[in-house]
Amino acid sequence: MKFYRISYLLHGQPKTFIIRAALMNNAEAWQWASCDAGLVPIPKPGRPPLKRYSKPMAERFGVTEVQWREPTSMDWEEKQ
Repeated sequence: MKFYRISYLLHGQPKTFIIRAALMNNAEAWQWASCDAGLVPIPKPGRPPLKRYSKPMAERFGVTEVQWREPTSMDWEEKQ
């Protein structure tokens, strides 16, 4: 499992969250952004989502410009 940062606009307002997932791609990012926006219930662990939201579906309800990436790792050691 890895951590991913997902950013999107909800009715023009910027939103960002971090999620831990085994897989991330554009379709998954749109699904999770829809969950974060309250359009889709968050699935229970180990179960598939109740309903998948595609990009066009999410855009109808105000979710746009979904972007995802792995957060950069922090190097806490001091360099000398």
